[in-house]
Amino acid sequence: MSDVTLTNISKRFGSVLACDDINLHVDDGQFISMLGPSGCGKSTLLNVIAGLEEMTSGEIKIGERVVNNLGPFERDIAMVFQNYALYPHMTVAENIGFSLRLRKRPAQEVQQRVMDVARMLELNQLLDRLPRELSGGQQQRVAIGRAVIREPSIFLFDEPFSNLDAGLRIRMRGEIKELHQRLGVTSIFVTHDQEEALSISDCIAVMRAGRIEQTDTPEYVYSRPASKYVARFIGSPQMDIFMGEFERQDGKLVYRVGQARFDIPPLTAQPSAPVDIGVRPEHVLIGEIGVAAEVHIVQPIGPFTYVTVKWDGGEATSRVNGISHLKPKEQVHIHLDPTGLHVFDRITEERVELFAR
Repeated sequence: MSDVTLTNISKRFGSVLACDDINLHVDDGQFISMLGPSGCGKSTLLNVIAGLEEMTSGEIKIGERVVNNLGPFERDIAMVFQNYALYPHMTVAENIGFSLRLRKRPAQEVQQRVMDVARMLELNQLLDRLPRELSGGQQQRVAIGRAVIREPSIFLFDEPFSNLDAGLRIRMRGEIKELHQRLGVTSIFVTHDQEEALSISDCIAVMRAGRIEQTDTPEYVYSRPASKYVARFIGSPQMDIFMGEFERQDGKLVYRVGQARFDIPPLTAQPSAPVDIGVRPEHVLIGEIGVAAEVHIVQPIGPFTYVTVKWDGGEATSRVNGISHLKPKEQVHIHLDPTGLHVFDRITEERVELFAR
């Protein structure tokens, strides 16, 4: 078994608490992404798991072994770094096979396994080249190949696509996902890119200021964020969050945001404190009914157009399918899809369940 269990992991750098009492379990064969902004502690946590940083307190288990006092090699992990970390004087073949040569494996075995990995990663035509003769994507595949050839029990990825252009990042995401499906090795992937995490992960751990804010499947983290922080961090454009108030209008309950009053589903309970309502662009609907608003910004992005509208006291962004012909200052009406509303406590910022699902 190659599951990973972190229990009460903390890491201090002097007075700075980089990781704060983190608990996490990664199932055997699972692909989990540690997602968060720069400085949230995700790379530090990865280095602690790898044995490159000594934790201040806590326990790490890989399978049934407590590995706190074991070095990186003894933990049977392989790590792919953000800057590739290739040996510039070695060819692609020599870089990929370096760990096997360190273990003094027979030359014929090293050659055969290098060829097998190179074919899997489509590097077999590049084996005699030096790293400086490769593109960024090719260098990243070499770094992945060097990790794969070790046949570790755990793969660790530290923002491996950060230095690649947008198109290449999308391609590499697909290659990493395909590789994981083929090998089935437990993998922990660090990224600040929420789209990256959503597209390749079995599970996402969203981090904030050294703590894990929510751990769940990509679908659940997107559709049922545990806090305002997660709601805003996941999804692009960000979720709109309204600081409004419940009111009665014509005998039914509405949510007032500035001068706008939005129809909402019946409440399952009365909130004990003020609450905010969040809604993603796909659930802000432009049509013939609802709140009067004025088009402010129109952003076509190909299959969708994001239309930001304003009214007295508020604004929201709607996702319109295809190319929208709306123009700034045009008058429209919007309403909110009741199935896509999220409620958050205004003080604690935690999710509150007020609507029947």
